[in-house]
Amino acid sequence: MPVALSPSGHLDSFARDHLPPPESWPDLRLAEAGLSYPERLNCVSELLDRHVTEGRGARTAIVAPGLAWSYAELAAQVNRIANVLTRDLGLVPGNRVLLRAANTPMMVASYLAVLKAGGVAVATMPMLRAGELVYPIRKASIALALCDHRLLPDLQAAQAQAPELARIICWGDGGAESLETLMAQPGYEGFAAAATASDDVCLIGFTSGTTGEPKGTMHFHRDLLAICDAYGARVLQASPDDRFIGSPPLAFTFGLGGLVLFPMRIGATMILPEKAGPPDLIDAIERYRASVCFTAPTAYRAMLDRLDGRDVSSLRICVSAGEALPKPTFEAWLAKTGLMLMDGIGATEMLHIFIGAPRDRIRPGATGLPVPGYEARIIDAEGRELPDGTPGRLAVRGPTGCRYLADPRQANYVLDGWNVTGDTYLRDADGYFWYQARNDDMIVSAGYNIAGPEVEVCLLTHPSVAECGVVGAPDPERGQIVKAYVVLREGVQPGPELVKALQDHVKAGIAPYKYPRAIEIVAALPKTPTGKLQRFALRQMARGQA
Repeated sequence: MPVALSPSGHLDSFARDHLPPPESWPDLRLAEAGLSYPERLNCVSELLDRHVTEGRGARTAIVAPGLAWSYAELAAQVNRIANVLTRDLGLVPGNRVLLRAANTPMMVASYLAVLKAGGVAVATMPMLRAGELVYPIRKASIALALCDHRLLPDLQAAQAQAPELARIICWGDGGAESLETLMAQPGYEGFAAAATASDDVCLIGFTSGTTGEPKGTMHFHRDLLAICDAYGARVLQASPDDRFIGSPPLAFTFGLGGLVLFPMRIGATMILPEKAGPPDLIDAIERYRASVCFTAPTAYRAMLDRLDGRDVSSLRICVSAGEALPKPTFEAWLAKTGLMLMDGIGATEMLHIFIGAPRDRIRPGATGLPVPGYEARIIDAEGRELPDGTPGRLAVRGPTGCRYLADPRQANYVLDGWNVTGDTYLRDADGYFWYQARNDDMIVSAGYNIAGPEVEVCLLTHPSVAECGVVGAPDPERGQIVKAYVVLREGVQPGPELVKALQDHVKAGIAPYKYPRAIEIVAALPKTPTGKLQRFALRQMARGQA
């Protein structure tokens, strides 16, 4: 269907000029989702300023070590940074701004300031190195960066390779040209939000590159509200008294939604600990009495062995996404905490979660139901819908959808108006969706189709296994065999007897033909900066290419 965009509020038209051709977009179904936004919209006015003007400015917005900002104080910081951006740094609506920091209050304020000033935020993972930063700088034609001074060296090294990045402003170093010094200038207290269109691009999120060169996903001001008003309101169902915490970086849209957008939409509190590894997360939950947690399945599993003697009773909602949630992890978390993990699948292309059941409708082992406002179906290679119980490609559509930044791979993701995510799922007769594998994670061995994640789930039920990854390895007789890479729990000794025990465990738990004919014990699994298992790296290892 033709796409009609509102008149843009951007003076720099780069983002709109580099949207994919309208005919290649997915169907964006806001009205069908029961969502409506005005033509002129700056999302920060709704997410932040509204709380101040409606009398909720004293509510706590952010808590971090040694710091607590109310909504009014956060708004003041955002206004000062927005003035620096426009008055001192020459930003005009539509300019892209690279953001580089961990999950800190200044990162949140800087992100919101870019959006309020009409800019386009391009947040980057703190773990990225110089060579990895060059690509988004060039792809999004970025001339300005705001950076935590502790992460400056890699950004400066990237700047040497990508001179498009003309200026870097740091915070935290106390220098004469630091962001804090510029913010302190008189007359920077107020700032009127840029008159952007609801369908002006406000962020470009780069994918984690698990399947090759990262792709820049473009999202509108209205999209940031849509995920709050769909998943946040209809599935998560948190309250303004909740305190949100988690580990995903804000450059990962799972983290942006779960740790910033969802709490801000309802006037709740964000907790931003300095570190968010599993031990640190437990410490912060206990110290700050967090009630809503967003993190990946691997983190929940890692926290399990550390919960004894800890008080995490403040938790009431735990969301798991970023990778498939193994049922053993779900069951172990429930047994330890009394809480059911809320599984969900999202995508950077879709901005956030689009399948996930509310707490009263969770079905253990299933990802869940389409988020109200989204539709999902299972299709074959030609796009035809498959009957319930038949594995196939997951397709979804709703108020958000894929728009790649000048990338021919748009044609691979969108088919007949549907976003095709690259996941193999099946839908049961009750409408629940059950994860099988990534489309490229299916192992074909001697004519059998074997889903690597199913074997992983079975291995994880063995008491010796801490983590594992399963892929196909080349085999002259079978084409492929199932190969498992296993990280053992502390104190467990590797050896042939353990390998056989693990193989027998799988044979007893699922169909015997699925057992891993090869098991390699490793110290760690390859992962992305967001904590996702890099199965393509395991496949390279299995082919002897690592």
